[in-house]
Amino acid sequence: MDIKIALKKLDENIDYLIWGFATASLLGSLYFSEVKNLTPCLLCWWQRIFMYPLVAIFAVAILRKDNKAVYYAFPLSLIGMVIAFYQSLLQWGLIKESSIISCTLNGNVSCSKASIDWLGFITIPFLSFVAFTAINILIGIRIYILRNTKIND
Repeated sequence: MDIKIALKKLDENIDYLIWGFATASLLGSLYFSEVKNLTPCLLCWWQRIFMYPLVAIFAVAILRKDNKAVYYAFPLSLIGMVIAFYQSLLQWGLIKESSIISCTLNGNVSCSKASIDWLGFITIPFLSFVAFTAINILIGIRIYILRNTKIND
């Protein structure tokens, strides 16, 4: 398959993929907090702040066929990814909690304590990091396609 054809096919569906990752993340975070009764920590709340708008942004982008939504969604996704990565490092014990960033919410929910720990490394912030990373990769592909006019022809 020609690379131009593959990129064009991906470009036709990229907003749906991004919207799917963002929606799955939204539903997953609500599942953990509302069904499993896991209280989100401060950094988890910040990750939600940067993920939840992506659902609306890409829903509107799909409805309006706005290929350029990636430009205003990218900063949200990038910041969310950095926060998720930082919290993952905290929970894995690779970095210590800084006095600059207080990671407790109301003094009882620590950002450095993992609520779930699957296979020794899969935590809620790691799942968030994977989702933000996937979204950033898809956004990068869309930006590449938008800037490369030969592919759009």
